[in-house]
Amino acid sequence: MGNIVVSNVSKAYKRYPNKWARMLEWITGRHQHKKAWVLRDINFTIEPGEAVGIVGINGAGKSTLLKIITGTTQPTTGSVRVDGRVAALLELGMGFHADFTGRQNAYMTGQLLGYSVHEIDVLMPRIEAFADIGDYIDQPLRMYSSGMQVRLAFAVSTATRPDVLIVDEALSVGDAAFQRKCFRRIQEYKEAGTTLLFVSHDTETVKKICDRAIFVNGGIISKIGKARSVCDAYERLLFGVAVNTNESKNEIVPIYDATLVSKSVEVQYGSRGAEITNVSILDAEGAVTNIIPEGHPISVNYDVGFNESADCVNFGMMVKSVDGVCVYATNANANIQNSKKSFQSGESARVRFSLQGNLVPGTYYLNVGVTKEGLEKEEMLHRRVDVLIFRVVSAHPYSSNGFANLFGNVEVKKK
Repeated sequence: MGNIVVSNVSKAYKRYPNKWARMLEWITGRHQHKKAWVLRDINFTIEPGEAVGIVGINGAGKSTLLKIITGTTQPTTGSVRVDGRVAALLELGMGFHADFTGRQNAYMTGQLLGYSVHEIDVLMPRIEAFADIGDYIDQPLRMYSSGMQVRLAFAVSTATRPDVLIVDEALSVGDAAFQRKCFRRIQEYKEAGTTLLFVSHDTETVKKICDRAIFVNGGIISKIGKARSVCDAYERLLFGVAVNTNESKNEIVPIYDATLVSKSVEVQYGSRGAEITNVSILDAEGAVTNIIPEGHPISVNYDVGFNESADCVNFGMMVKSVDGVCVYATNANANIQNSKKSFQSGESARVRFSLQGNLVPGTYYLNVGVTKEGLEKEEMLHRRVDVLIFRVVSAHPYSSNGFANLFGNVEVKKK
């Protein structure tokens, strides 16, 4: 149980030139449409208990493929065989009714998954405990946030261990703590023998929890194999091109990814006695970047304009993880060669922190700030929280986890 076999699957949708063409085709029997192929000749087999990730840009055909595997969409050609009970978390809240309460939706979705009413009665305390939405369980779904909806959907879909668990990007909506809770359950089911099919843009998560990965690009399988090598190929497409540095090694050239936008999450505060502007991350050649190969040097730069005179000024920066953990923080006065400086109103400063990018692959957030000494404590003149988002991508053959890249060398000798 838990076997998935996808054989020669292709999917096309009809594309009509105008709103009348469909009716004309129905009346005359003559084709008025063109076929838009979103998947072409997809073939792969997933063994029971295997964890496989699917990666690819938006529009590559990943979600269509999952819908075909779960049976909600039929392929134009080819076939799919799935053995065992399937739990699928695809589009957010798919199958939920906005006017039903969370409890009613749980019963309705549970029955669609094949549970009897009695079985759902037994499982309901487990569902409520995992979703952890409190009294909202008896409120209409239209009152839920997107995060609450995904909590309930995941709790219902995984109330018992399925033979096959299929998870699309829906988990990215939940908060960091709930994501951790979900991944613990996924790991628990995986270890118990559940087959996992996991779609995500977060390649580091795919590498950590999946044995193999499939790179779907333009409706075809571009690469299939070990998760790390497939994710590296996907990252090269997204973030840079491979450049031959010697005969045996490829290196990722850092570039700027315009989709890493921090505007919606940035927070600013302080007395505004100074103003921080022009925050940037530069690579070793001085080019603006937010995609950094693991271990490569970078610099954090920003300008500060002073709106009022300030004595004993200090400049700082901090790097945080996605879930808000401080990965590294420092300030100008941490370097004993820097004396505390004073500035007059109207003056400005250029700040530069030179760093070695010893972070493991993942997504990180940059904070910057400027303070001055007050009578009792430092006064925050201006702080910009999550001002930039940047991503560290793999540039080494070995696997690393955590935050810091401490790798130097490994020596193993027989005693």
